[in-house]
Amino acid sequence: MKTKQRRNDTEQQQNDVMEDTEFSAGDSGSSTTFPQQCSALRKNGYVVIKEHPCKIVEMATSKTGKHGHAKVHLTGIDIFTQKKYEDICPSTHNMNVPVVSRHDLQVVDVSRDEYGYMSLMNDNGELVQVRAPQGDLGNEIKKRFAKDENLSVTLIKAMGEEAVQSVKVLSP
Repeated sequence: MKTKQRRNDTEQQQNDVMEDTEFSAGDSGSSTTFPQQCSALRKNGYVVIKEHPCKIVEMATSKTGKHGHAKVHLTGIDIFTQKKYEDICPSTHNMNVPVVSRHDLQVVDVSRDEYGYMSLMNDNGELVQVRAPQGDLGNEIKKRFAKDENLSVTLIKAMGEEAVQSVKVLSP
């Protein structure tokens, strides 16, 4: 009988704590990168070099030296800024690989000012606001949108950043 009473008291205490506890919504806990052994990386894949998500454009592996590890020389292009980065890593060590997602979205509206935003529609009909790209790509999108062409852009996301990478005309 005493054991049952103690159990009931413990359950009541737990219920009291649960009632007093406030829970807030958080993110899903998903990471923006994942580790992968350097020797498993491939050309045209992705890697984080100096905290920048890069597409691997060149890889060279040296032979095992007197310190016991073959080295991999990586050359990557930042997927957002197009800057070139290089790194050398032992082939048995892990490097971070960014989680990269690509989405094709339809252009709904483009603001006319130079630092404007674009309204894009996804497959579910939801609107997404993104910053319009600068340079030639941004000018091409604005020019084609002004001609009332039906446009689709490719939006790439990685490590908390997103940018429009390309544009194409959808057939009418």
